[in-house]
Amino acid sequence: MSNTSTGKTRLKTSAMIASIATEGQATRSAPFGHALTALAAERPDIIGMTADLGKYTDLHLFAKAYPERYYQMGMAEQLLMGAAAGFAHEGAVPFVTTYAVFATRRAYDFMHQTIAEDNLDVKIVCALPGLTTGYGPSHQAAEDLALMRAMPNMTVIDPCDAIDIEQMVPAIAAHKGPVYARLLRGNVPVVLDEYGYKFELGKAKLLRDGADVLIISSGIMTMRALEVATALEADRVGVAVLHVPTIKPLDTETIVREARKSGRLVIVAENHTTIGGLGEAVAGVLLRAGVSVPFRQVALPDAFLDAGALPTLHDRYGISTSVMRDNIKSWLA
Repeated sequence: MSNTSTGKTRLKTSAMIASIATEGQATRSAPFGHALTALAAERPDIIGMTADLGKYTDLHLFAKAYPERYYQMGMAEQLLMGAAAGFAHEGAVPFVTTYAVFATRRAYDFMHQTIAEDNLDVKIVCALPGLTTGYGPSHQAAEDLALMRAMPNMTVIDPCDAIDIEQMVPAIAAHKGPVYARLLRGNVPVVLDEYGYKFELGKAKLLRDGADVLIISSGIMTMRALEVATALEADRVGVAVLHVPTIKPLDTETIVREARKSGRLVIVAENHTTIGGLGEAVAGVLLRAGVSVPFRQVALPDAFLDAGALPTLHDRYGISTSVMRDNIKSWLA
């Protein structure tokens, strides 16, 4: 596929399930499926449910291990959420998987009325978040965080890599109440192992410090932020990276503390539209706390995004490492 915005040629990749890993990057296969299967050995109350997408959400591993606890509901996401609520009322802990667009757009009212209002123990884990597929607006969940942040009782998580996902699974299973978590599936990059990281629900983690820029990020954009920080070392630019895996409830104390350190440009980076996600959440936190800093967003535009190969789209919409690096350099100039 030709990249008309840069003049470069990109290798063609599968638009639906292309890996977000860079060439040569360490990955782990199906971290969610493996983590849930391992946890279910200790938790007989855990069940797996999906809407015809077990293979594409890595839930097929759970199905193979526990076929009697696996429920394939067909292409009926509203039924999926309603049935999950019923199981939760009877004491089960359903882990429900589908694509993020189908949960947040098609089944929103069912999550709102049957799961969230009753504060039920349902864990909704959704693949293809943000711009992690090239199949166009029908499959790109660019606004899912905004929708789910607005739902009362709902905890919202955006993990960075395989380690985040593996550690997230037992944490959300132990949490009482509904959870919406974005899911990276297939061969998922391993990034956080170099930083002594441990996932804690509701906690942001400072992965590295720097004197010039603070990047507050979630999901795959934490991976990009770390890559940018390394790249900018050659230009003597010190970049701090604060990873925020839990979007709701937000770790306001850590965000305010780091943003208050003087002399730094604060950038929020997210694989989500500029409207209603982490960027606006952080901006609101800083405004209410009286913290006045130079502030920028790296995010997807408020638009229906194109279809195509992911590397091309990430360049086009400013969330690739190279474009993000160049933009930060221009903001500091």
